[in-house]
Amino acid sequence: MAACVSRVELSVSCRSLLDRDLRSRSDPLCVLLQDAGGGRWAELDRTERIKNCQDPEFCKKLVVDYYFEKVQKLKFGVYDIDNKTFDLNDDDYLGGVECTLGQVVSSSVFTRPLELKQGKPAGKGTITISAEEIKDTRVVYLEIGAQNLDKKDFLGKSDPFLEFYKQGDAGTWQLVYRSEVVIKNNLNPCWRKFSVPLQTFCGGDFDKPIKVQCLDHDSDGSHDLIGAVQTTLVQMQTAGPGSPVEFECIHPEKKQKKKSYKNSGIIRVKSCKIETEYSFLDYVMGGCQINFTVGVDFTASNGDPRSPDSLHHISPDGINEYLIAIWSVGSVVQDYDTDKLFPAFGFGAQVPPSWQVGPSQHCALALSMFAFPNCLSCPLSQVSHEFALNFNPNNPYCPGIQGVVDAYRQILPQIRLYGPTNFSPIINHVARFAAHSMQQGTAAHYYILLIITDGEITDLDQTRQAIVDASRLPMSIIIVGVGEADFKAMEFLDGDNGVLKSVTGEPAARDIVQFVPFRQFKNAPREALSQVVLAEVPKQLVSYYKWKGWPPLKPPEIKAM
Repeated sequence: MAACVSRVELSVSCRSLLDRDLRSRSDPLCVLLQDAGGGRWAELDRTERIKNCQDPEFCKKLVVDYYFEKVQKLKFGVYDIDNKTFDLNDDDYLGGVECTLGQVVSSSVFTRPLELKQGKPAGKGTITISAEEIKDTRVVYLEIGAQNLDKKDFLGKSDPFLEFYKQGDAGTWQLVYRSEVVIKNNLNPCWRKFSVPLQTFCGGDFDKPIKVQCLDHDSDGSHDLIGAVQTTLVQMQTAGPGSPVEFECIHPEKKQKKKSYKNSGIIRVKSCKIETEYSFLDYVMGGCQINFTVGVDFTASNGDPRSPDSLHHISPDGINEYLIAIWSVGSVVQDYDTDKLFPAFGFGAQVPPSWQVGPSQHCALALSMFAFPNCLSCPLSQVSHEFALNFNPNNPYCPGIQGVVDAYRQILPQIRLYGPTNFSPIINHVARFAAHSMQQGTAAHYYILLIITDGEITDLDQTRQAIVDASRLPMSIIIVGVGEADFKAMEFLDGDNGVLKSVTGEPAARDIVQFVPFRQFKNAPREALSQVVLAEVPKQLVSYYKWKGWPPLKPPEIKAM
């Protein structure tokens, strides 16, 4: 199962509901259902019942787990409740609406007309839904040092590290942080700055008791307690530049045994700041648009589309692996793009009418990639490494995912599959848009490039450089490998086994590539592919904007816990 990104609470209100009661107004309640597959709907939550009201604003929030990588189909049903039974089958239906959770969270306010059934409006009734993430996005940043710690090692000083605990409701202590770095042989250590989510650190309660233990690290795990401090976040927050907050580090056994005992050192809080760490939903709900681009491999290794053995062959039921990949990923991403216009490109084919690339476009590509002095001497002069699926280079945008699918189907009979398999041109194409967006200095646009390919990459060195360059831009790359080819190069680009580097040794600033072989999902539900390939995108988006220090366009209000 994919990990839940977060939980959201949905606020619901309605206007102009139908009146089903004879002597009074309707007593509405809203129920939230989620598609369980096979035409079945499972109830997730329901609001309270409001008596005699045609314009209800429900107080009870509807809570749902949110997954970016899934299309979460929801149904909101409004009922007139005239009895005390939980079953809604004996209550009057006032109307409902079906949508996806992605549509709701990507809209500041989501309003739709209520329908009694598809195509039949429920009078003038409407429903308005707004989403809010259930999360305290604040983070505690601490900078800690110590002075004059007790010596614990026989042949040395001490190897100190820190542990932080919060006190639970039952008085027990729960570990919330352990310093990653053990400072060797030092009685006056300064640990590097670290952060802990505020919810984890103290449950949002600034007065909750916090215990700090300082221990001497032993390689066998039998760490020795140097001393401990008990404080609160309120006390630690009084630390400021040049005026640290100091606490005596007390070893309880030594204090009990020795009347002359003072302390085992001093713990110094140099800095304690509360900052906001924004989530994926903060950015999306704050107005960030996710721009989706598709790149399709039309190299000859796919096989003649007219042959049933070809990866581009469209089966009698109208699908192939390319189409499934486009639908699986695109159906999720489209909810986060307002204009629903998606640029789609092909590469590795000869295209009409001249079956070659126009001189100016091609020469620029050839000179940058292969350093051929003119088109005539270039062995790839008849191959396009980046052409619009709709054959309109000035406007390669397709209306919706269905538009991408339609363009793909229409272009298949009109092109000649050729080769080689070059990724860098289309990566650089999307990167140019991402670079322009980055210059605005705001979290307004993030770009996802989906590349669907059947085989080994030809321009590996150029692609490595393109990915390294793109890692500094608001951009992620998804590669879906179709067919049975060896995809070792794709796995290398994924960077899961280490940081991807260019040929010159320049490292990627962050991991932006996710590769998945389609064959692993042949017998799985179609939504399984999107769940895997999109699972990394929220983390990649957040890491980029955090790295740049850019808040959401409309930052969320911080509510006291």
